[in-house]
Amino acid sequence: MTTKLRTGVLGLGAMGAPMARHLQAAGLLAVIWNRTESVARALAEELLVPVAADPAALARDCDVVLTCVSADADLESVLGQLEPGLSAGKVVLDTSTVSPGITRRLAAGLAEHGVDYVDAPVSGGVEGARAGTLSVMAGGNSTTLARIRPVLEAISARITHMGPVSSGQATKAVNQVIVGGLAEAVCEALALAERMELPAKPLLEVLSAGAAGSWFLDHRGATMLADEFTPGFKSGLLLKDLRICADLAQELHFPLPMVDATIRDYERLVAEGGAEDDTSALIRVKRDAHS
Repeated sequence: MTTKLRTGVLGLGAMGAPMARHLQAAGLLAVIWNRTESVARALAEELLVPVAADPAALARDCDVVLTCVSADADLESVLGQLEPGLSAGKVVLDTSTVSPGITRRLAAGLAEHGVDYVDAPVSGGVEGARAGTLSVMAGGNSTTLARIRPVLEAISARITHMGPVSSGQATKAVNQVIVGGLAEAVCEALALAERMELPAKPLLEVLSAGAAGSWFLDHRGATMLADEFTPGFKSGLLLKDLRICADLAQELHFPLPMVDATIRDYERLVAEGGAEDDTSALIRVKRDAHS
């Protein structure tokens, strides 16, 4: 069954490239495309797969088109370019983090042509993408999800069907509220620890062993205390995600004061040149706030 699911990957950044590698290892990868052609060419040479001439050509050559782009406008642009190559029975599998609203709108437009859409944002970071251990939160028709399950299994360790189209993106918004809040708490706490001149290694060991333990503390605590902020997950992308959360909160008349505060802190970090740094670079803002 898996050999019949010819899959194309569009968007070969920090998350998309390792996904493509796992799909190739599973015998599912048919073709790739990236806005920066040199990136696609380099990966094509590594994986021995063709680079599509354009998104429409990629769509014509695939059963499943996996997209991994940065923002709403990027996804809308990409789907516009894909559309001439899409036909009834094909599936667009979007692993980007975008708004539920644009997901519903784009999915409805594709449905008019018989093209199925699954929104499947992921959690687990670059490390999870490289290891193939991402957690997928999927929205879409259950039959479609079952049909493309081999594709999702190739890139992840957990697949959870959250409901109809856009449910995956709604779940990712909840996820990012927690991610942002943890970054706020951990960065602020470790800035406090630095002020009190606590020793880093035993501090992290005792915190991780108790109720304060978290993925963020375990994976970013030591590096942030060493002033190492190589992504990881870029601060500019988390800011984009948190703004999606804030927009949702406004639509639902559901205040999210913690998200509002986190947005302000990341806006400062990005304004100071930290957009490309890992989200743990927020500790710089926390240090400066109390200097």
